[in-house]
Amino acid sequence: MSESKSNYKKIRISGSESDQNAAESSKSTASSDVRKSQQRVAQNCLLLWVDTSIDQTNEDYENTLKQIRTIIDDVNVFTQRDACIEFLTDAQEDIKFFLVIKDTMCQQIMPLINGIPQLYGIYIFNDTKMLHEEWTKQWDKIKSMHTNIDDLCQALQNGIKQFNQDSIAMSFITANEMASTNNLNQLEPTFMYTQIFKEILLDMQHGEQVIRQFIAYCRYNNCVSPTNINRFENEYSSKLAIWWYTFPSDIYSMLNYALRTMDADIIITMGFFLRDVHEQIQHLYEQQVNSYGRKPFLVYRGQGLMKSDFERLQKTKDGLLSFNNFLSTSKDKELSLVFAECASTKPDTIGILFCNVH
Repeated sequence: MSESKSNYKKIRISGSESDQNAAESSKSTASSDVRKSQQRVAQNCLLLWVDTSIDQTNEDYENTLKQIRTIIDDVNVFTQRDACIEFLTDAQEDIKFFLVIKDTMCQQIMPLINGIPQLYGIYIFNDTKMLHEEWTKQWDKIKSMHTNIDDLCQALQNGIKQFNQDSIAMSFITANEMASTNNLNQLEPTFMYTQIFKEILLDMQHGEQVIRQFIAYCRYNNCVSPTNINRFENEYSSKLAIWWYTFPSDIYSMLNYALRTMDADIIITMGFFLRDVHEQIQHLYEQQVNSYGRKPFLVYRGQGLMKSDFERLQKTKDGLLSFNNFLSTSKDKELSLVFAECASTKPDTIGILFCNVH
């Protein structure tokens, strides 16, 4: 890029930081960028918003950001096109990005970013009623176009949920590998590590100190917005583990990232949370198991698999498939099919509907 980082302005907005003056000096912004580059990005996905005409003092702008942050904690706002492109191309390969752009920038920026592998999806936000439907056919990364913030937020929520569904790591154990379990070297490493981590973490005792360490980790690495990590610090208890797991605070995304990449540091840091979620699920199961007379019932899960993983799945007939995370399932087959069908529209992805008897 022809511009140096000191020549562009990037505003990072998360949580209560939006209450600060977004037009702080460029020196302050630059130091924030340097600090962020030294920190770890422990998330599956991030949201970027690029708009050269942003009025940072406009109340509508602040309200828009506030509403988007109900979907995802971390919103990275760029006022220059090249700065956003540089951020995308320099990002970790295992992080995916959702990008919001104005329609006036589409023709300029799309030829430059459509092929960036880290870019998961683009959402066009337009102030007018004019929508260019042909753009979605020309550029496969464009997911949808919107003229109001409510529709945009709903589309982002659906897209991020779909991404989280599809990004859960899996391990495959073939029938031959199962038959020769006396030779542990033949088992897939991810499967072995997951089982070992699970046994260790569930057996460990976790006190208040580990929760404080997790909070400090999140603050230092900016994994969760200040508003939500403060709330977590004040309100968290083991009885609220599932609530926090499903709450849109990036904690789910952080855990998903750790289990997908087998990041030992984050897994250990979140060990108390993994154990609390596991034990609360067990407790709820014991409470509810008699309500349906212990009769078997079907649950479904729709998601996407990369073609390479689908080929591995086909070879796992009579073997084992292990999801390296907690799973969300539904008794509603049609609802689960929606996720599978949406996933099948992406290149190199196969939509899968998993069925299981409980």
